[in-house]
Amino acid sequence: MNDSCPYHVVRTLTTPAPISALQFGHAGHVYAGSGDGTLRVYDLSSYKVLKAVRGLKNEVSSIACLKRPGSETRDAWVACGHQIFLFKMDMISMIATVEDAITTVQVTETDDELNEITLDPSKKHLAFSTDLGVVGVVDLTVAIPTVMKMKEKHTSICACVKFVPDRPREIVSTGYDETFLHFDFVEGDPLTQHKLDFTSNTEGVSLSPPFIMSTAFSTTGILAAGIADGSLWVGFGGQKGSSKMKTKKSRKWNGLSPEGKQVCDKVAEGPIVAMTFLSPDTLVASTLLGLVIQWKIKIDSVNQEDIVKEIWRKQAVALDKVNALVAIDTKIAIGGLSKDGKGVFEVWDRRGTPEVST
Repeated sequence: MNDSCPYHVVRTLTTPAPISALQFGHAGHVYAGSGDGTLRVYDLSSYKVLKAVRGLKNEVSSIACLKRPGSETRDAWVACGHQIFLFKMDMISMIATVEDAITTVQVTETDDELNEITLDPSKKHLAFSTDLGVVGVVDLTVAIPTVMKMKEKHTSICACVKFVPDRPREIVSTGYDETFLHFDFVEGDPLTQHKLDFTSNTEGVSLSPPFIMSTAFSTTGILAAGIADGSLWVGFGGQKGSSKMKTKKSRKWNGLSPEGKQVCDKVAEGPIVAMTFLSPDTLVASTLLGLVIQWKIKIDSVNQEDIVKEIWRKQAVALDKVNALVAIDTKIAIGGLSKDGKGVFEVWDRRGTPEVST
């Protein structure tokens, strides 16, 4: 185990039900969703619950925060079961219920449930993925938000969906069918797609199928994906040109082009269930069993093994299984469940980090 990790555990927090989703509101607040349909907002200076939503009836599968003028506490879009709710988390009362939602959007039918939701940078659209492989976008610019479903879906669970950086109309979804789908969501048509091929990259026999379980985009258009067999896939085909080489912007993101550079390496023994970019060239991820790894990406490296270079790895302390990880430069929050089946998440601070301010 690499002991060069600059982060250390500063607090472990517990909840009655497993942590199923995490999100930073800002550096001083972390939003934690649970399997019992509860959302809590924690103050990271006191580690106390500031606000909560209870009684959502289904697991909170994903959270998307947005800033509202005049409020220091971020509003929250919450995916739960078949619906997405918007809550203003600066409400007067400490505890809200589903009836306090500002907006409720029915997204799926009773036989399908939501997985990931993601806000676009303009906060005008909300992308979603579902258990039945459906990919869609909610238009938030109209008085009654409208749901647009893509014309093609995954053949299995769609675990992840992300907006392509600097491409207002484009999203990329991934799923347990081992496939990336790239859409123009306004038209609903797939632009490109890519299916993972592990036949030439497998050492020995893996007990886990190559499901795509997590994804992350860098601000420069690099796409990373975590696989159930412990592999890390990174695609560079859609990366923006560097300042040293001015290139004309292409008509669409080309990150799934077979001509683009791709790296796929076995990096862990368990599924990679959560990941995020800390900076355009720094990626951090967690396995199901709580092994957190950070990589530095150097696309111009002469040596193939140095293109995605591991910097450190560190084992979570209190977690038996991980469901969510979020990170900013100074903090990492990682959550899931403990050995007794209850919820737990750890807050890691970068050594030398000053006190949290909001």
